[in-house]
Amino acid sequence: MAKIVMTDSDFGGFSFEEKMVRAHGLDFQGFNDKGDTSPEELIAHLEDANGAITSYGAYTASVLEALPHLKVVSKTGTGVDNIDVEAATRCGIAVCNVMGYGTEVVSDHAIALTMACLRRICDLNADMHEGIWDYRRQRPLGQIHGRTFGVVGMGHIGRAVARKARGLGFSVMAWDRKVTPGRLTPEGFPYANLDDLIRRADVVSFHTALTPETHHLLDAGRIAQMKPDAIVINTSRGAVVDVDAVARALEHGKLWGAGIDVFPTEPLPADAAIRKAPHAVLTPHAAYWSEESGVELQTRCTQNAIDVVLGKAPEDCVNPEVLPAAFSKGDMK
Repeated sequence: MAKIVMTDSDFGGFSFEEKMVRAHGLDFQGFNDKGDTSPEELIAHLEDANGAITSYGAYTASVLEALPHLKVVSKTGTGVDNIDVEAATRCGIAVCNVMGYGTEVVSDHAIALTMACLRRICDLNADMHEGIWDYRRQRPLGQIHGRTFGVVGMGHIGRAVARKARGLGFSVMAWDRKVTPGRLTPEGFPYANLDDLIRRADVVSFHTALTPETHHLLDAGRIAQMKPDAIVINTSRGAVVDVDAVARALEHGKLWGAGIDVFPTEPLPADAAIRKAPHAVLTPHAAYWSEESGVELQTRCTQNAIDVVLGKAPEDCVNPEVLPAAFSKGDMK
């Protein structure tokens, strides 16, 4: 009987996935690891597996090459930076993700972080809980009108953020690594080069994938180009933004604020500088989650794994060229 293994879970269990998999006549095994298993443990989990479901597991080349029966690795998310896609492709293993599932909720969260920073909501709330009735303590307080919102990365989520920002009254500009500056998006937002956007935008919100080219896309050098009253928002990948450089800028009053949901090391270490930085609104990688989006995420991710194991085309696959090989790969035990 073919088998799917959930090697690590971001949902506190795997009963949802197990029910789906077994309903298709497939075997299932789940582990409550958080993605911190060693390569040897990961290989042991998957020794006889035809499909894998993961949130954070490190699917390196050495792991993938040691799994001759594996047909698919299905990620509970959009980004696949924890999976060596090139190695998977060489090994004839399909890599699936769940494109677009979190478009509305992540864009909601980015806008919420923006407003919390702009209006100093968290600082004012903390004062109120301390019995302090004085908005002047938290000035300056900002407004939307007259400000420009810069969207870095115009995929599904970036477009939704741009749409919502314009609806609130921001002027919107965009950058995307695949688009030449000077063009307009289908919605009419102008594309700029990144440094121009960094200099001009009052809010810079990151929605780009993590690649070697986008690692620390916002670093100390680019922060120095920003307006001193600019706001940084990151709901994409932690390493896209140099969060230590953001913390230093906040400490020295070089930024208005920062709303950060993703971090290079998660959970956020106790000694992380951003935890002590003023006007930093921090959330624990929560932007992707709503009760509604969570069900969609689990359903689509699990179905992708089931489809490949059963020889069907999945809804989302980042290396679809390997599907014919994946369908015929491995022993159907």
